[in-house]
Amino acid sequence: MTKSSISDALKDAGIEILTCLQCGTCSGSCPSGRYTEMATRKIVRNACAGTDVLHDPDLWLCTTCYTCQERCPREIKITDAILAIREIAVHEGIMLPAHKKVSQLVLECGHAVPINDIVKEKRRELEMDELPETVHKYPEALSEVQTLLGCCGFDELVAGSHE
Repeated sequence: MTKSSISDALKDAGIEILTCLQCGTCSGSCPSGRYTEMATRKIVRNACAGTDVLHDPDLWLCTTCYTCQERCPREIKITDAILAIREIAVHEGIMLPAHKKVSQLVLECGHAVPINDIVKEKRRELEMDELPETVHKYPEALSEVQTLLGCCGFDELVAGSHE
């Protein structure tokens, strides 16, 4: 995807990222940035400059807490921009291996975290139902979940991802 394609996609989403003045408020207030390599300002700068942000692993470190967006002096929808860029990346077939694995689990069993015997035992110890109110408890719903994921093209996105 070209620089103009990303800019156009962000503008279409109502996100005027090009007005960023690179003050650093977003990076300075990012809780993820305190514990990871996450540099919100770098992602915004690179998106504005047309640098390949789709392959930037930092793109996936954002926890979408919206702190940067709430504090931005230009009121740029930074978190929304990151989510829009992620969406573009996934549609381009770019997905982190961990995200692909979780997505495949949802496709296969209707649940991102399959319930195994150890989890069932812990739930019993906590006096909870062995199975949560998910497709684990209602396996007949799995085909419905898979149909919905197929109708929206999620299965194709996951199958087409290469990272």
